[in-house]
Amino acid sequence: MITMRTSSIAAAAAAFSLLGAVPATALAQNGPPGDIPDNQAFVTFHGAGYSLKVPEGWQRTQKAARITFTDKYNSIRVEMFRSAKRPTVGSVETAELPRLRATVKGFSAPVVTRLSRPAGAAIVVGYRATSAPSAVTGKTITNDVQRFEFWRRGRLVVLTLQAPHGSDNVDPWRIVTNSFAWA
Repeated sequence: MITMRTSSIAAAAAAFSLLGAVPATALAQNGPPGDIPDNQAFVTFHGAGYSLKVPEGWQRTQKAARITFTDKYNSIRVEMFRSAKRPTVGSVETAELPRLRATVKGFSAPVVTRLSRPAGAAIVVGYRATSAPSAVTGKTITNDVQRFEFWRRGRLVVLTLQAPHGSDNVDPWRIVTNSFAWA
């Protein structure tokens, strides 16, 4: 019988590894796939007319006015549009949800709310979606998605955050959405 006097995951992993029960690396992981580590560093990204913090080291791709930051199973996408009217919960439920339902694979469980952030009010659409197939395995996963719509003076920025269903990314996503600022 092994008695451990520490609650460290690393110590537990080492103990179980010595017994040959579980590889040390399997137990020493920071959490389930998609969880952004608590010690993740963030850097400020300056886009055309806005800025926001994104996790340091994530891959950035740009296609026209769409900028996407990705790492493993997570992504942050920023898109800017011209829009004469500020979105409301009602307008998003009427116009956006049918479009998302028709274009997003696996779209389900939508919830539309209004939240306050330092940059102003945002309309938030939370939903589930099926990921793109893995380039290696061809497998897909179910993602939790939060789509924030910020509006100011005829400009609409859509900030879409995705992570595997069940990931605990509340704090990192709050850092990103609270850091959004109009330039």
